Amino acid sequence: MTCYQEIVCPECGSSQITKSGRTEQGTQRYRCHIDYRYKAYVPGVNRQVVEMAINGSGIRDTGRVLGINKNTVISTLKKSKPYLHR
Repeated sequence: MTCYQEIVCPECGSSQITKSGRTEQGTQRYRCHIDYRYKAYVPGVNRQVVEMAINGSGIRDTGRVLGINKNTVISTLKKSKPYLHR
């Protein structure tokens, strides 16, 4: 007979978690899957990058305001380039 225990995030209470290594004592670590460690993965950031570029913000300024790397801003704008020409 198998018994399952639902593990939830202690901060947000979500059950969407992933394994994240083991502690020194050998117990399993978990982290919240909803929390984004890198802000470029947050939904809507790509749209914000394009809107800021259209409104005249520079690449470094956009990266600083959104908390992402300037190289990510450049690659996001390159990917959205066909959509900017209408």
